[in-house]
Amino acid sequence: MKSNTTPIWFVLAVALAASVWFVQKHLQPAAPAKQNLLAGLRAEAVTSIQVVPANAREISASRTNKNWFLEKPVAYPAPAAAIEPLLAALEKLSPVLRLTAAEVSRKNADAEFGLENPQFRLDVNAGEQSWHLNIGNRTAPGDGVYVRVVGGAGVYVTDVDWLALLPREAGVWRDTALTGEVGDVDWLVITNGAKVIEFRRDATNRLWRMTRPLQARADGVRLTTALQQLRSAKVTRFVTDDVKADLSAFGLLPAELDVCLGHGTNVLEVIHAGKDSAENPGQIFLRREGWNSVVTAAKDTLAAWRGDVNTFRDAHLLDFTAPVTEIEVRGENNFTLRHEGTNAWTVAREKFPVDMENLQLFVRMLANLRVTEFVKDVVTGPDLQGFGLAPTNSRSITLRSAPGDTNAVIAQLIFGASETNRVFVKRGDEDFVYALAPQDAGQLPVAGWQFRERRLWNFSETNLAQISVHQAGKLRQLVHNGPGRWSLAPGSQGMVDTVGLEETAKQFATLSAAWWMEKNFIAPEKFGFNTNCVQLDFDLKSGEKLTVNFGADIPSQNAPTAFANVTLDGERWAFVLPPPLWQLTDAFLKIVPGQP
Repeated sequence: MKSNTTPIWFVLAVALAASVWFVQKHLQPAAPAKQNLLAGLRAEAVTSIQVVPANAREISASRTNKNWFLEKPVAYPAPAAAIEPLLAALEKLSPVLRLTAAEVSRKNADAEFGLENPQFRLDVNAGEQSWHLNIGNRTAPGDGVYVRVVGGAGVYVTDVDWLALLPREAGVWRDTALTGEVGDVDWLVITNGAKVIEFRRDATNRLWRMTRPLQARADGVRLTTALQQLRSAKVTRFVTDDVKADLSAFGLLPAELDVCLGHGTNVLEVIHAGKDSAENPGQIFLRREGWNSVVTAAKDTLAAWRGDVNTFRDAHLLDFTAPVTEIEVRGENNFTLRHEGTNAWTVAREKFPVDMENLQLFVRMLANLRVTEFVKDVVTGPDLQGFGLAPTNSRSITLRSAPGDTNAVIAQLIFGASETNRVFVKRGDEDFVYALAPQDAGQLPVAGWQFRERRLWNFSETNLAQISVHQAGKLRQLVHNGPGRWSLAPGSQGMVDTVGLEETAKQFATLSAAWWMEKNFIAPEKFGFNTNCVQLDFDLKSGEKLTVNFGADIPSQNAPTAFANVTLDGERWAFVLPPPLWQLTDAFLKIVPGQP
């Protein structure tokens, strides 16, 4: 080859490569579009579907307002979760092979393909459109199935996965949920034999109230739980669909229990419950209103719906429908707790700070008060007098959402007479008389001083100069010489445990009461206070002296302690010392008997 021809061959090679690239890139025939077997079918538009399995009865269902219902062989609700996946598969169903005219027209082809007596006939309807499909045998390898679109030409082979979605008997398309999608229930009626109990839910605060046979607060937790259990309940067996079945044999005529759920003016669902199933212990017979089928379900499903009127009444005395900003207590010791500022509370006409933990405990106590007995539903003036609930001599607790506003009452409790096992009480907005357990009523605070902040004082340990111990006429003085350094003052005797003293002093520097016992007490002996008791004086370098006196021991197997008292703002306060601090005092400060 001559060298002068090389450029020519190079140009030809480049041109050929470009041509190949262009043909492959732009002139190749487009891939065939994927063909849907049932052209135009959209799953969400389907209104009815019929499946006829070989040698079995037709199974048909229709959709109304997004809900599916079986029509044949029995009328009953159908689960969307069983039908809609089939429709989605049919919408995307594509043939993997189309048989030739010769293959379809040959003798005995329909019998060979299983289309002479198909294993399924399928009809799908969407308004004026409809599709009809015959499903024949599987192909020899078993990974395909022969199908024919009725009215069309040819036979196709599709994959077999979608066949698993076809029902072979009606039970597959029967909804096993005991109720339908009942949505937002705002009224319900329970009939236990001859007793009818009706409830309504307030649209604003969403609280349930009983409206029949009496107007009363309802147990919203019980009703909510009962509704949740009903919504999740499942049918365990379909017993009979016979319209002529003897319902009385199942305890369903009349039913032993009826539950009717509604919203606004609409009845959403009615469930009738009958007797126990002898063949299946723990199961009861049930029937949904509007359907002929008798079914069974777990007996516990409806346990929360059974009971008398009081079973469904709210056993809590109070329901907090708004934030509490004032608590007024009237009785032997009147006092009022008020919310002021962002997060501060005060006791009216008192200067001391409020202990927030005690306040929150009081509110929790009120919220947790539970009725032990519904004593009387209709009371007269003489009745109130007999229960000790006359307004003139009753103790009361009033909760308000706005301080001082008599129109902002959230709830009011009026306490009456006490008996051995009960304390009578009523709400200010109700006529009913209830009973409380004495221990529940007795734990409620009765005086404003009980809400004083429990921290008595707070000083730095570095400001402590000396601790003086007065005990049975003897004096022991402990000098604080600096952090971790202690010594006995002249004339004082005993052992000095510097580590123990340092920890004890640290605890007393932030002394708090475990709880208050009384203010300005006039009978000190009931707490064991006398001239021989232990007294501690804390002399501060700033010149201030803090004093605490100890009274009788309070024995306890786990945490013994003692009564104590201090003077605050000119008033004597008796309290219970925290047990750990009493143990430190006993170990490191008290004078050991026998010491001078």
